[in-house]
Amino acid sequence: MPTLLLASSSPYRRQLLERLLLPFDCASPDIDETALPGEAPAALVMRLAEAKARALAGSHGAQLIIGSDQVAVLGERILGKPHDFERAREQLLAASGQRVTFLTGLALLNSANGRCQVDVVPFSVQMRTLSQTTIERYLRAEQPYDCAGSFKAEGLGVSLFQSTAGPDATSLVGLPLIRLVDMLLAEGCEVP
Repeated sequence: MPTLLLASSSPYRRQLLERLLLPFDCASPDIDETALPGEAPAALVMRLAEAKARALAGSHGAQLIIGSDQVAVLGERILGKPHDFERAREQLLAASGQRVTFLTGLALLNSANGRCQVDVVPFSVQMRTLSQTTIERYLRAEQPYDCAGSFKAEGLGVSLFQSTAGPDATSLVGLPLIRLVDMLLAEGCEVP
């Protein structure tokens, strides 16, 4: 079986991939994640997921390389990682009572033959109506400043949701395992 390489430094993606009980290594790709002018969110995450996988292909030998990228979209606006309390508060105030759609780009590159499977998995969250006090209390408790949309779905952030919808809940955390298993099976990997 080919070796797996996760092209990510994200502890969240690493924890998700561990669920599959397959041995893998991690390496951080060094790519520019800036959106191209007029680039749609789905096209952006697909391009970046593939770019992350391809960035490691030359330096890591023949492997199956997993790339993933995610954006949160509120209306037409992409919500990036807030990085601090104030920006997180602004994002959650804007999302209050709204539907936020997460688009997760996924790529599996077989560096031995160059074949690359790429897809985007959507997942939406209907946010509760949130008071400023609730938002600030949440941010102090969880500090989700490295998470698109300013919450951790795998933690206390779920308390901010009214409902969720999508084909794969793991895509909300940043690595859609159901789709990844499909891709791995297509490459001849035995899962589990």
